[in-house]
Amino acid sequence: MQIGNANINWLGHSGFSIKNSSVIYIDPYNIKDGLEKADFILITHNHYDHCSVADIQKIIKEGTRIILTPDCQSKITKFETPIKMEIIEPGHELSFGEMKISAIPAYNIDKSFHPKDEQGVGYIIKFNGTIIYHAGDTDFIPEMQKLTGYQQPGKEFVALLPIGGRFTMTVEEAVEAAKMIKPSLAIPMHYGSIIGTEEDAKEFVKLCREEKINAEILEKS
Repeated sequence: MQIGNANINWLGHSGFSIKNSSVIYIDPYNIKDGLEKADFILITHNHYDHCSVADIQKIIKEGTRIILTPDCQSKITKFETPIKMEIIEPGHELSFGEMKISAIPAYNIDKSFHPKDEQGVGYIIKFNGTIIYHAGDTDFIPEMQKLTGYQQPGKEFVALLPIGGRFTMTVEEAVEAAKMIKPSLAIPMHYGSIIGTEEDAKEFVKLCREEKINAEILEKS
């Protein structure tokens, strides 16, 4: 899907590819062979369905820059291909020319799968008038309040929100998050593989549209 200056594709589960002047992947998991090699790979936390060494191996090339949380570092050092690693924690921002990548907290409030002190992240990617928020594995957390100013005239603000429940937000919680941050487009993720169904994604889109929030399901690439 072309959104502003970016082409965004859903790779299944929480995985996405984003292409502008660079090729960016977020949390590739169970991806197909033959995808374009990555300039950047962003990893939200160390769980196997987000920091998947086998999938990262499919898309790295010499010089690929992998941005990851500290708990993923030991997995990534196994590659023979020369890559670059950037460790990021909540609140940090990295700049690469006109592109800025910020780490946003991602954690569970009332369950133990993603404790706040493990410092999992979501990402804000900004470039050329387009802002993409990948929430990571998270509940509807207070820190999302800080995202309310990103929707501005002339800019595209896309929110990729987990809806599967149990490990992350439920459909209803994700709708509440979308209502608060007011993206120009909300896209559901974290379903269709380990937990969550296509029916959940359809319900998310339906409820968002009832709240006058633009929402769409991306077909798996």
